[in-house]
Amino acid sequence: MRFLNRCTAFLRHERAPVLMSMLVPVLFGLLSVWLGQDENWDLRNYHWYNPYALFNDRLHVDMAAGNWQSYFNPAIDVPYYLLNQWLPGRAVGFVMGFVHGLNFILLLTLARLMLPRDKADNRLCILLALAGMCGPSFLSQVGNTMGDNLSALFILASLCIVMRGWDRLQALSDGAVATLLLAGVVMGLGAGLKLTNASYALALCIALLAVPATFGRGIAAAFMYGCGTLAGVAIAAGPWWWRMWKTFGNPLFPQFNSIFKSPLAQQVAVMDTDHLPHGALEALFWPFVFSREFSRVSELPFKQAIVPLLYALALAFLARWLVDTVRGGAPAERLAPRARFLLLFGIVGYLVWLKLFSIYRYLVPIELLGPLMVWVLVPRLTGPRVGPYLAGGMLLFTSLYVYPFITWGHAGWAEKSFSAQLPPMAHPESTLVFTAHGDPPMGWVSTFVPREVRVISLGAGFPESPAYLERIQSVIASRPGPHYAMLAADPRDQVEKDEAVVKAATQNLARYGLTLDPAGCKRYPAAIGTTPSPVQMCPVTVNK
Repeated sequence: MRFLNRCTAFLRHERAPVLMSMLVPVLFGLLSVWLGQDENWDLRNYHWYNPYALFNDRLHVDMAAGNWQSYFNPAIDVPYYLLNQWLPGRAVGFVMGFVHGLNFILLLTLARLMLPRDKADNRLCILLALAGMCGPSFLSQVGNTMGDNLSALFILASLCIVMRGWDRLQALSDGAVATLLLAGVVMGLGAGLKLTNASYALALCIALLAVPATFGRGIAAAFMYGCGTLAGVAIAAGPWWWRMWKTFGNPLFPQFNSIFKSPLAQQVAVMDTDHLPHGALEALFWPFVFSREFSRVSELPFKQAIVPLLYALALAFLARWLVDTVRGGAPAERLAPRARFLLLFGIVGYLVWLKLFSIYRYLVPIELLGPLMVWVLVPRLTGPRVGPYLAGGMLLFTSLYVYPFITWGHAGWAEKSFSAQLPPMAHPESTLVFTAHGDPPMGWVSTFVPREVRVISLGAGFPESPAYLERIQSVIASRPGPHYAMLAADPRDQVEKDEAVVKAATQNLARYGLTLDPAGCKRYPAAIGTTPSPVQMCPVTVNK
């Protein structure tokens, strides 16, 4: 520990926070460049296709080219798409990593605002912020397009606004109204860009009940914050939801169609429930359960210890509080109001996540805030003399345990981030291109077909209704052809794998009255970065 103190002594300098705030985002930009071109599964499916569809008005042209996620709000993907139109791939990667690195500044600000001034020296705040940036899910998404790191900026910024206006909120003065509205708008922007962040919007609303001096003022504070949140959501998602409502009769089409009942999708919720815990007992010990079997909450086998540690500390703190309450005594050291607010936010955010999603990468904000919450809890449980040393040792372990971290997929950098050489089409205005499998996704390569061609995804997971199937048949009848099936090809030229894909697609297309000609299939090059992702183009005819 003495060695660590000597190595980090320079962080106590008065200019250290400013210098680290400039340095850390740059380092994350460089880390993103070192990792390579993003090629995560969701990018292949819809993160690249959706902004392309927005700028080329494909909503009424294609049908689920990026599967049912084709209809997500594309706003969060617009910056990445535009950057790739203007900058080389490495520059885009640097910008994305740099932006994700800005979370450090917000964590540093939160630490300085929340910790008591006599204990919040520069070094401690910087180290807590750095520990927050060492979460495995956050690191796995540095520079990529999945959106959790980017939208975390809005969540942390909203918390910073509340913390900075803390004194005004106690009395609910005139300045408090502006603070609450601004915090709500910022949080609403994050939730509108990525709807899974609604859990944190709700968590902050509930945590605000504990901020003012009286419960009635807490209700008023939560209400004003809620108004700001709705305004933020309206700004970030309102125009898209309104367009979806006019087009499909469901602003979240095809999700939640059990509520909105659009005829163009099955009347089901379309939500991923595969990751939820099985029963109340498993839910009670969920962080320990999924840490042992990480496939329960993620496709990637992350190494992490911060969430079960934080959960165990929260349970221990709650147990101690209950014992002290029953005995009529008082805890050895009460939580400061700001600490109580942050912990309540974290607890509610986790519980909503547990109930609705239980997908680990949606916990990025909790990962980022985890070290700060651990630092708050440990001294309250072990005493102020031992607590800081114990908490420091725990956080050193949880920060280093994640390495070497894994990612959602990267390719080498190329002159063009995305490339494909599809065959010329003699009559694109009469042509349809069908995709016939959901994995690997074909949304990204759909952006290379001529704009006059309509792309239709068949049998790839979209919740097709009778009306949707009728629309497909109507589109097929309106175009005489020639038509093609666009299928994945094996990058290593393994003929048997290509034939298996063609065979499965032939059977799938037959359900829609279409016949695929295997003998006419031809391979064409396509790539994300330097990773080859060739495609097969196969002639398709309509059954008479």
